[in-house]
Amino acid sequence: MRLVKKILRAGLVVLLVLAAAALWKREEVTRLLAVNSLFAEDRIVQNFSNMDGLFLHRELPRGPHPVTALPEDPRPMPAGLDAWMEARAVTGLVVLKDGRIAAERYRLGTAPDDRRISWSVAKSYLSILLGVLLEEGAVASLDVPVTDYAPDLRGSAYDGARLRDVVQMASGVEFNEDYFDFWSDINRMGRVLALGSSMDGFAAGLDRTRAAPGADWHYVSIDTHVIGMVIRGATGRSIHELMAEKVIAPLGLERAPYYLTDGEGVAFVLGGLNMTTRDFARFGLMVAQGGRIAGRRVVPENWIAVSTTPSAPTDPGATQYGYQWWIAPDAPKGEVFARGVYGQYIFIDRARGVVIAVNGADREFRAPGAHESNIAMFREIRDVL
Repeated sequence: MRLVKKILRAGLVVLLVLAAAALWKREEVTRLLAVNSLFAEDRIVQNFSNMDGLFLHRELPRGPHPVTALPEDPRPMPAGLDAWMEARAVTGLVVLKDGRIAAERYRLGTAPDDRRISWSVAKSYLSILLGVLLEEGAVASLDVPVTDYAPDLRGSAYDGARLRDVVQMASGVEFNEDYFDFWSDINRMGRVLALGSSMDGFAAGLDRTRAAPGADWHYVSIDTHVIGMVIRGATGRSIHELMAEKVIAPLGLERAPYYLTDGEGVAFVLGGLNMTTRDFARFGLMVAQGGRIAGRRVVPENWIAVSTTPSAPTDPGATQYGYQWWIAPDAPKGEVFARGVYGQYIFIDRARGVVIAVNGADREFRAPGAHESNIAMFREIRDVL
């Protein structure tokens, strides 16, 4: 009996310690649970429109400019649009033709003023910011070693990579991007974010390579974080400050966007930008207009041209890649898109003045033919305008 009492007392002590730890780390535990249920069928739509309630975040001031007008000019849409939106769990769609709203739709309980998660669409925003900083001379060139501006990466898998290599997703770093593998690098990174740890530390801790820098193309989301490290090291300023000043303010957005952050307040640049679907479309409009919007120059036109031109060492016949932008293998001149997991897109056809911003909660986004059906629908929409 005395032994049983000792065991019970020991168990009670363990429970009390665990309870205390849970209270002490309650926010971290809550965020970790959010990561584990982020894409659940019954939560994904709500989660994607309310990421600020789940993760550390920081707003970006929208700036002093008035909202950039998007006059309504409704146009007929393809007959199969509704069926496609249902199949792909689209939550928001904004179609612009020459800066006017040709179509706008919201589904699954979402609303126009929801600030939705961009996922990897955010990578293309960082590309635009980099173009501005290169033009200003704050970043010397694309051919500088990343360790020149991010010395914490010395001795890591990124030692020897140039800025150009990470911009083109050709760093040579070994990284598992499988969202459906709990132990993949991308999911380990998500837990780093949820627990309030350091993204810089995570990047610096990668020590395996699969190829020499620049040798071949391999999509590695953490490459984009390294771009952010380089920008911060080159300028001595945060991405929040720079993005708000150089890119967000000139756009004339409806609502102040926000970035998810790590525990050190560093922006989750590879996928943590949140804004309304109309505001995603405004960013696309700026790109479609050669780097200008509402009479304001955001980024040099030559950066729009070079960054959206295929340049990465992708396989022949595969989807092509530029500087954090995607280009379909059969794309006509001027067609480019930003893409994020679970159905986020900004599709741009500069030649025809078409921008299509899409937010989604598509849990089947990697099903065979899903992406191809999206591009096909965007082209159908473009062709009827």
